[in-house]
Amino acid sequence: MSTLEIRDLHVSVETKEGPKPILRGVDLTIRSGETHAIMGPNGSGKSTLASALAGHPKYTVTGGTVTLDGEDVLAMSVDERARAGLFLAMQYPVEVPGVSVANFLRTAKTAIAGEAPSLRAWGKEVRGAMENLRIDPAFAERSVNEGFSGGEKKRHEILQLELFKPHFAILDETDSGLDVDALRIVSEGVNRAKETTDVGVLLITHYTRILRYIKPDFVHVFVDGKIAEEGGPELAERLEDEGYDRYVGTGATMA
Repeated sequence: MSTLEIRDLHVSVETKEGPKPILRGVDLTIRSGETHAIMGPNGSGKSTLASALAGHPKYTVTGGTVTLDGEDVLAMSVDERARAGLFLAMQYPVEVPGVSVANFLRTAKTAIAGEAPSLRAWGKEVRGAMENLRIDPAFAERSVNEGFSGGEKKRHEILQLELFKPHFAILDETDSGLDVDALRIVSEGVNRAKETTDVGVLLITHYTRILRYIKPDFVHVFVDGKIAEEGGPELAERLEDEGYDRYVGTGATMA
């Protein structure tokens, strides 16, 4: 059983006008096997939370703590966070020209595990995961995310999730830009990872449609850089009916 604990987290981002506070005291605890949905309007700080947890250099933690099984996550480098068991599926996955998907996956797995996987066993595992995600085998020879459609990029993120087997997965708007079929395939991949590894999931989304496939244990409403309300799956259903106006009035005020 692993625990990711966020306490009174404050984060700023650098802008042309100087540092701008985004997160204003976030408290959240995620345990193995749990799925937490973070929902909220544009600009509420959801993606800032994901980036700060992953160690993005654009974001500066100005207060609070993040621990993983008691270890100080904020003191870790980005690669150390990955080895400790944190995984981020990015909202906008970057292109890596000249690096094939196959080489990227094996190199990353080696870096996370500390040793190279057996070629035969690894090849079988990759092929099986690609088949489950309806990914053409030829995909493995393409450069990472170069020329990929939105759906291909998101499936590649979930392919990594299934292969790397992290303790905690932060999924930043994984449903963004997906059609119904791609959404179902991606969601099935997340659910397989949960069933086989007991991964804890932090699922960031604007909409409830992905929650029809990935059932949350807890729902947190993010407004103005902090959690405004918490509840179970019924809270997401209420948001579907009522939206966020009751929290923000005319809308979010943050960039």
